[in-house]
Amino acid sequence: MNLPTSLRFLRNGLFALSVAFAATVATAAPSPIFDAHLHYSHDAWEQLPPKAAIAILRKAGLVAAMVSSSSDDGTQKLYKEAPDLVIPVLRPYRTRGELSTWVNDPSIITHLEARLKANKYAALGEYHVYGADADLPVMRRVVELARDNKLYLHSHSDADAIERQFKQDPQARILWAHSGFDAPEKVREMLRKYKNLWCDLAFRSDHAQSGKVEPGWRAAFLEFPDRFMVGSDTFTPERWHFVVEHANWSRQWLADLPKDVAERIAYKNGVTLFSGMVKR
Repeated sequence: MNLPTSLRFLRNGLFALSVAFAATVATAAPSPIFDAHLHYSHDAWEQLPPKAAIAILRKAGLVAAMVSSSSDDGTQKLYKEAPDLVIPVLRPYRTRGELSTWVNDPSIITHLEARLKANKYAALGEYHVYGADADLPVMRRVVELARDNKLYLHSHSDADAIERQFKQDPQARILWAHSGFDAPEKVREMLRKYKNLWCDLAFRSDHAQSGKVEPGWRAAFLEFPDRFMVGSDTFTPERWHFVVEHANWSRQWLADLPKDVAERIAYKNGVTLFSGMVKR
């Protein structure tokens, strides 16, 4: 059938628009992710140079990444490479071997104080402390340093150690690493109790399966949409090759939440709290 010229132009125009729209959808940038839990320690930078590491973060579609390392030199390498992307966090550990000994080592404080004078950070951590060890002198000084320098604390701890840190400084601002590996009901209890407590979901998969959010965690996310952030936790060099996959996996389960809640957890909470550290 021969169409009038005007209709042929209309048909061809609509077809061109549909092709352009499909191409736009296919090439659209992935939804943004703020990664609140990354490490770039000495064994990582030996295998993955800074430029390659930053390329992975950009490929994952990250708007910002909180990075700490053992030693802090790794964090500084990445921050120098991409100050628009990396948010530096100061870890107490000079080497990986200090993870279980640092709370009994006063020289850690000298190290932290020197780094704080030399560089700018958003937080102290991620550090590991449990139970009554949070009341040891080294940990108490870390809480004081965070208060005096207006820094967040990134604490890999049980609930008891979190409680003890807030007793030392009721105004402390704590990012609870891995949400304490605790049950969502306990996490909600802690969030109700402490208004300056936030949680990352790094190295956890119990909150979502097959793109669906687990009911207990859904209740937590809906009650506290402004208190959670995602994180990939590159605690070994091999996990750097999981960053893109983790970001995409996060986008899948976040899509199971109301859009405003998903956007807060994906990136808005992190940007609200920490983007002052990112050079634009």
